[in-house]
Amino acid sequence: MRDTLWLIRKTFISTFKNYLNLFLYFVFPVMAILLATLVQGGSGEAKLRMGIVNHDGGQSITKGVMDTVGRQDSMLVSEIEELEIKELIASGELDAAIILPAGFAQSLIAGKPTNVKIVSIKGAQVTGHVKASLDQHINNMASIGQVAKGNEANFNALYKKFQESGFELSAEKVEDQSVNYNKTNQSIGYLLILMLVCASSLSGILIKERENRTYYRLLSSPINPRTYVLSNIIVNLTMMMLQIAVTLLIMINMFRIDPGIPYWSMFLILMLFALVAIGLSLVIVAFSSSSSAASGMQNMILIPSSLLAGCMFPIALMPATMQQLAHFLPQYWLLDTFSNLQQGVSMGELSLNLIILVAFAVALFLIAVYKFGRNNDTRSYI
Repeated sequence: MRDTLWLIRKTFISTFKNYLNLFLYFVFPVMAILLATLVQGGSGEAKLRMGIVNHDGGQSITKGVMDTVGRQDSMLVSEIEELEIKELIASGELDAAIILPAGFAQSLIAGKPTNVKIVSIKGAQVTGHVKASLDQHINNMASIGQVAKGNEANFNALYKKFQESGFELSAEKVEDQSVNYNKTNQSIGYLLILMLVCASSLSGILIKERENRTYYRLLSSPINPRTYVLSNIIVNLTMMMLQIAVTLLIMINMFRIDPGIPYWSMFLILMLFALVAIGLSLVIVAFSSSSSAASGMQNMILIPSSLLAGCMFPIALMPATMQQLAHFLPQYWLLDTFSNLQQGVSMGELSLNLIILVAFAVALFLIAVYKFGRNNDTRSYI
């Protein structure tokens, strides 16, 4: 025990003689939170800027559809010409445009509405919302047209009654937490990358001390290889614990980001990933013959796997094949756990995710122990 404590103290001193390591552990995570805040930005209350092209003239029914869109709190509506659509959307002045075709009002009276065209370069995230807001109103008017059997006078009478038919609606405004959740997930994604890098950096001390012969001088004392490796794991785990605690405290208290998950739940789940990071770093050390080889393996494994798992940008933006490959990475399961907890899923329902993280950690540690045990040359640790 005395030997272990001495080795832990020695590792801490040798690690933090270089002040850049303090930046790596505690300053870079804060910068990552700041970056996530800038990337996600906004307050979650941004409105869609909509343009409406009316080819149906001054028809009162068509005007009613336009008014329905304009009354929505989530949209800012302006009437434009069709020639302006491409320029306004490309410049970012509009998010989407709705084109109401000629004869649109008559098609509603006939009960067979003409298709309304929606133009946007932002994909289904915008067009889906706009289409949903239009469909209900257009379908109601088409139903009235079917009852009126194409008679405009009957349609107008029924439509007037429809507009006058009142019903009580109680509404309560709730705060949109999507931006906070996105900032949290982005910050955690960056933190996972830093945890992997930091774990590899600390485990890399094992190789560096082997190269500069410090390892062999230590073994000439009563210290044995198992104690040497165990002390490195303890230091690594302690630094991971401090890094996670400081990052979460700064994210919640300084940046005022509400993750939607209790602090201690986040801490414990991230500690599971810390074990995975340490296990992976030991595997890299076990399979590396030099510092340069270890550095090369880190470059090939850490960043590409984090990118694929969705640490840098949402996994939903990736092709379906890439999304399936992400299931084989521990980063994916941690981010998926956080995302589900934010949606109100209980921890008990996510037990499979936690078991998978534990399984990754156990598997990596077993691989490292096996490889260390198979090393029969003078560079072996155990």
